[in-house]
Amino acid sequence: MNNILICDDEQDIVSALRIYLESEGMNVTSASNGREAVEIMKSPAGETMQLILLDVMMPEMDGIAAMAEIRKESNVPIIMLTAKSEDADKVVGLTVGADDYVTKPFNPVELMARVKSQLRRYTMLGSQNGNANIVNTDIITIGGIELHDKSKEVTLDGNPVSLTPLEYDILKLLMTHKGEVLSPRDIYENVWKETVIGAESTVAVHIRHLREKLEYDSANPRYLKAVWGHGYKMDS
Repeated sequence: MNNILICDDEQDIVSALRIYLESEGMNVTSASNGREAVEIMKSPAGETMQLILLDVMMPEMDGIAAMAEIRKESNVPIIMLTAKSEDADKVVGLTVGADDYVTKPFNPVELMARVKSQLRRYTMLGSQNGNANIVNTDIITIGGIELHDKSKEVTLDGNPVSLTPLEYDILKLLMTHKGEVLSPRDIYENVWKETVIGAESTVAVHIRHLREKLEYDSANPRYLKAVWGHGYKMDS
């Protein structure tokens, strides 16, 4: 049974989400503001959470601030719940560490598809904390970056790098296609497993986040290169 945390100050939305998720056999915990969500994630209950549905606009602590706090400790998938008018918040949220977003009023079918997609990815990749005793196989190396696919660990010049499941998937895709230019649409369809209009901005935000973690100078990247008008590639 998957454990989901819903954080939204509108109880009607929480109730609706609970119905959708529990009908799929998921266990739901709720919070009414960002501070409550952070406290839950810092408690023993937080260690069992496998996905968070997080509203942006909330009292006491908004979703962006809460996500920044949660990302200090956890790589659990986070899907933002945003209003149509909150485009700027979507970009900020993806930059801070959100894995996806759903716009209110949401379509239940789309919502559940996105939830299941993130759960599959998280279940496959795990929390990425790794186990020091695991013998790594399928190691991909480009320059100082090493990706250990069995343990789902990434290191930069021997130092561990903490990536979200989506960041890991994007990096693995680019590393396994070293030197090839992949368009934002190619990346989105391979990683998100769906086609969407406007994938460019979503992919660009995640690439920027990867550069911040893997490049000593993200403005002049050594590895994650942009090919103007075409896409991205990994160089050694």
